[in-house]
Amino acid sequence: MNAKITTFLNSGLLEKYLLGETTSVETEKVESFISKYPEVQNAYNTLQHNLEVVAKMNAVEAPQGILNNILDELDEAPVVELNVKRSYKKWYKFSIAASVAALLFAGTSYIFYNQNQKLSKENQVVVDEIFDLRSDIAKNNAMLDNVMRQLLRLNNPETEKYIINGNERAKDLKTVAYINPKEKTSMIDVVSLPELPEEQCYQIWAELQGKMVSLGILDKADRKLKNIPYMEDALALNITIEPKGGNSVASTENSVAEINLQ
Repeated sequence: MNAKITTFLNSGLLEKYLLGETTSVETEKVESFISKYPEVQNAYNTLQHNLEVVAKMNAVEAPQGILNNILDELDEAPVVELNVKRSYKKWYKFSIAASVAALLFAGTSYIFYNQNQKLSKENQVVVDEIFDLRSDIAKNNAMLDNVMRQLLRLNNPETEKYIINGNERAKDLKTVAYINPKEKTSMIDVVSLPELPEEQCYQIWAELQGKMVSLGILDKADRKLKNIPYMEDALALNITIEPKGGNSVASTENSVAEINLQ
């Protein structure tokens, strides 16, 4: 497509011509382009088709009962006799015309009333959607804020990173712990956890001066960065296999991963 045709199509003259808003000079120019260039002809046909589609979408169909009601009213009036007997007074003819006009006005009013009701419902839908959208935006902003806070913690020079790999009992186990002793925060990223029977679970512990303190249960559904309790002066982190729901005392014989923090 050459630059001349592109410039013409971008000028908006074709749309104005289709809507009957061009001047005589513009009309002559548009019709000349349509006849000379197949690209313009195709664009014109496409615009015409789209206009027809839009017109059909926005067309308003009259209520089904309106026409029948008007015809019934006309049937009740002595229209035939008016054409035969010309002795009826003129005011009677005017009254018939006024009745028809009133019926047409009532039908039109009914159509507009339905349109207004439909628009009111559509407006309410739009308001509800805007409210939901604002709610979603607020939730997304909160999530984004949480992610940014986590990233700031990870990028903090004071944050120490510990990669915890599984032993022979759980070779595919891998988690990453992020501990910041200055801000006293701890996070863990569950990278992979081998499958366990339904009656068992993984539990992470902090070793503190000869005792094990639970930091929570690890689940493969938690494959994301999550906060865990910070333990001052923890010597090590340990992951064990425990009964489903966790245990109050660590089963050190079922240890599957361990890393020293000192």
